[in-house]
Amino acid sequence: MNLVLTGSSSGIGRALAEHLLAGGHQVWGIARSDQSDFAARLAGRFRASRCDLANWGQVAYVATEITAAWPHLDGLITCAGLQGEVGRALGADPVNWSATVRANLDGTFFAVRALAPLLARAPRRAKVVCFSGGGATQARPNFSAYGTAKTGVVRLVETIAAEEQGRPLDINAIAPGGINTRLTDEILALGPTIVGDADYASAQKQKASGGASMEKVLGLADWLLSPASDGISGRLLSAQWDDWSRLTAQRETLTQSDLYTLRRITPEDREQK
Repeated sequence: MNLVLTGSSSGIGRALAEHLLAGGHQVWGIARSDQSDFAARLAGRFRASRCDLANWGQVAYVATEITAAWPHLDGLITCAGLQGEVGRALGADPVNWSATVRANLDGTFFAVRALAPLLARAPRRAKVVCFSGGGATQARPNFSAYGTAKTGVVRLVETIAAEEQGRPLDINAIAPGGINTRLTDEILALGPTIVGDADYASAQKQKASGGASMEKVLGLADWLLSPASDGISGRLLSAQWDDWSRLTAQRETLTQSDLYTLRRITPEDREQK
């Protein structure tokens, strides 16, 4: 498969790049960091572009590079993101807060938008896998910018899935869980006064334990890129907690429900349960 992966220079993105390359895929990595050394070791199977994903002009230019090199794109994984502005929302720096949202949300949308024409040329169902994160499904004090952006990513995924229903495209979001990355180190470096006692204690525990399973994240990404997930779209799936492999057999039921989506819960809903 021809795959584009954003955020491929570190963390989950780099782990995904190595995993997908080991699986025999062609990977084009996009990141703000220089990846030329990594690309040089892989004899043309990994190509890289340096780009600020929050800058539409740069993203559009990279899309033209990819389009010139590849006849089609089978899948896009948007893994780039940053924690950005941390602290109480009403005390946050407005410029940094906005930049955090732009990097995570605009960065996801820009990649999907720029590469949509190339995805439309895929010889089979095209796949888009977007990464959500902490704060998307419940309030996360002191991480309003990051949480707001990641919630926006999920709603973007749901909306595109609804708009493109009937076309050969599946788009879904992954909640990776507490993977040890530079974001964990940032929380520990900032300390409990800024990030809050709960997040600091959680990061300490996560760092000491080794964090959640990266293998489950890689497995879910594989499944979402494969024909096994054909027709399943607009969902937020937890790599650590959801039994996603069984959803293949529940495809028809799933498409007619609001399972694995962001929805408002009313008192009546609670009573029915």
